[in-house]
Amino acid sequence: MSKHFQSCIPIQKEWDIVAARQQGRDIAKKIGFGSVDQARIATAISELARNIYLYANKGQICFDYLEDMEHKGIKILALDEGPGISDISKVMEDGYTTSGGLGAGLPGIKRLMDHFDIDSEEGKGTEVIIEKWLR
Repeated sequence: MSKHFQSCIPIQKEWDIVAARQQGRDIAKKIGFGSVDQARIATAISELARNIYLYANKGQICFDYLEDMEHKGIKILALDEGPGISDISKVMEDGYTTSGGLGAGLPGIKRLMDHFDIDSEEGKGTEVIIEKWLR
């Protein structure tokens, strides 16, 4: 799947979370997002990368540019080969956490972005695609 994306950062160690966050922020700035949206995008990337690091041990965060007739945006793919999510509706509930964290996780990411899509299969991994459009 990642072959359609401009660039990918492997997530295997904690430092990779910072690298993915920074690359996402840099791309968002290049597209023209203001500092508030850059922070939203970076926060969403951090959450996705942290989920890969904590639950899947390895995966990747990939970035692509979006453009239609009137708008530009950023598309981000989080892909892992971890254990998968058995109950997506449960992890999408506000306050749900398995890590003892704040539980902002996936529902928080969905609120920060314009588009959110998740696909997960037990034993095969999880794919999350998020998009943010420049308004």
